[in-house]
Amino acid sequence: MRLLTPASAGLLADALLALHVGVVAFVVLGTMAILVGGPLRWRWVRGFGFRVSHLVLMVFIALQAWLGRLCPLTVWEQALRNRAGQATYDASFIQHWLSRLIFFDAPWWTFVAAYTLLALLIAACWWRWPPLRRRRPA
Repeated sequence: MRLLTPASAGLLADALLALHVGVVAFVVLGTMAILVGGPLRWRWVRGFGFRVSHLVLMVFIALQAWLGRLCPLTVWEQALRNRAGQATYDASFIQHWLSRLIFFDAPWWTFVAAYTLLALLIAACWWRWPPLRRRRPA
């Protein structure tokens, strides 16, 4: 990180925060799409790649919470903000609004419970509307 100027570290931190928001959106909106699209027989919500990446990501998030660890994206972003001389979660426009969107002030156990329940819901969706593999032409 020594090669980064404070200005570029701040921009990279904003980019990581935007990526983090994208990950959260993928998990939340993906879950909603499966819950709606499964009963409506939307074929794309049963895509194997989508479902595997969705489930693996949520299990990773829940496991991190159970282990009491912060998300690696959060750790990297905070390190970049420190390098940029910025207070964590109180600097740029992007940082201010995106961090308010995905970070909440609540007891740790609520996150562990929420992530665990969401992982179990996603696993139940896997069973209820199993992913479909593409058949290769013979």
